[in-house]
Amino acid sequence: MAFQIIDRSHWEREPYFQHYHQEVPCSYSLTAVLDVTELRKSRIKLYPALLYLLTAQVNEQPQFRTAFNREGTLGIYDEMCPSYTVFHPDEGSFSNLWTPWHPDYGSFLSAFLEDQEQFGTVPGFAPKPGQPDNIFTVSMVPWISFEGFHLNLPKGNDYLIPIFTAGKIRRDGARQLLPLAIQVHHAVCDGFHVARFMEGLQKKTDALPL
Repeated sequence: MAFQIIDRSHWEREPYFQHYHQEVPCSYSLTAVLDVTELRKSRIKLYPALLYLLTAQVNEQPQFRTAFNREGTLGIYDEMCPSYTVFHPDEGSFSNLWTPWHPDYGSFLSAFLEDQEQFGTVPGFAPKPGQPDNIFTVSMVPWISFEGFHLNLPKGNDYLIPIFTAGKIRRDGARQLLPLAIQVHHAVCDGFHVARFMEGLQKKTDALPL
């Protein structure tokens, strides 16, 4: 994991960052629709595939990898890995796990399944130790399909990393549509970047398995 410090004295985005981080602190969220029809036809398990696809697209766009490190310095991680929720139906609770990133889907899936086997049924908020700094979070709400989903982060102005929340698949004729809420900080990410993200994510979804 590498962290490239941003030289803010020569950073083209500095005026925008200053405005949306200091003058008018602003994060925003939107809910888009991901067409998973072809993915579901392939019989691939949805959750690990979604984690893989999200991470692959996050790692293509620096706006989704920009963060403050532990020293409070602004920079860009060279790559991110997903932190995600697993549900414990008996308790009605969840835990957060994380899986290291592998560009090869088969390798990522193997690592995901190993984490599920070792930690998936362990209770507690974060049962897997050693969580790295270069993570972004993904949640799944598979019981309800939504058209809007908003997180409130009253003390989260320094949290620049995106947050993704997926819902229950709904059918539209022959199409299977997954609602996907995306929460970002306007200091580092504009609507244009989110639009590019969804375009790239849809192309990757249509192409999996590779």
